[in-house]
Amino acid sequence: MGKFFRPMVVLLMAKACNIHVAYNVLDDSGSKGSIPLSSSQKVIAMLAEMIHTASLIHDDVIDKAEMRRGKPTVQKLWGQTRAVLTGNYILAVASIALARIRNEEVVTVLTQILEDLIEGEFMQLGSKEQENERFSHYLKKTYKKTASLVANTCKAVAIISQCSENVIEIAFEYGKHIGIAFQLIDDLLDFISNEIVLGKPASADLKLGLATAPVLFAAHQYSEINPMIMRRFSQPGDIQRTLELVAKSDGVSSTLFLAKEHCKEAVKNISQLAASRERQALINISHRVIDRLK
Repeated sequence: MGKFFRPMVVLLMAKACNIHVAYNVLDDSGSKGSIPLSSSQKVIAMLAEMIHTASLIHDDVIDKAEMRRGKPTVQKLWGQTRAVLTGNYILAVASIALARIRNEEVVTVLTQILEDLIEGEFMQLGSKEQENERFSHYLKKTYKKTASLVANTCKAVAIISQCSENVIEIAFEYGKHIGIAFQLIDDLLDFISNEIVLGKPASADLKLGLATAPVLFAAHQYSEINPMIMRRFSQPGDIQRTLELVAKSDGVSSTLFLAKEHCKEAVKNISQLAASRERQALINISHRVIDRLK
């Protein structure tokens, strides 16, 4: 799971919202009405993948990554300058497509994603000195870097469906919780999977100096992790010792539990929409997020 995850969620949400809006509308034959996907909703799904792709290209430049999913990164093949310009170009084309939707509210919602991505990247550059602030900082960063894209594209298609404010909020909350759960599992896999499964080097986050959920949970049990977090695992032996302590701790199981709780919240929200195959598919996705191998 992961490939085209975002546009799939957006298209399913769009159709689920359309069905919900039309649920009490009768067509000429006396049957329940149904609203097909609009071209604007399809564009939002496309934009979700374009913004995601551009962010990955830029992330690889920042991280100096040479491989992604077993293939050389753009910056490895053509250098940092071309990689940055490629990401910028994708965002420029996405911006033109967004403007052509001609919906001011949708434009505002989608541009929030870009602001969140940048803020999330800045948040990732630093660590909170206070231990009790680190986890909230991590979750806020996770929302901005990952979940905001899913949440706000789901919100955008609900707006296009002309849903009520309550349903628009349901779509947003579903996307937010699924997005956070997706990233929690991604961070968990960094500790329990090999490079072939991940498509990137195992323990990549620690090598970048990043403390994710398994590490932060482990730090509650083993305080010696805290100074390593603050120095971003930069001293010899820091990464190996952190791996050992995470393995001994409840870090992985606690991360999995938290991801499941976010999936439960996603299901709780989406279950308020009218019954449909698309609504059920969105519920099924919450299970796949937890069970995925990559």
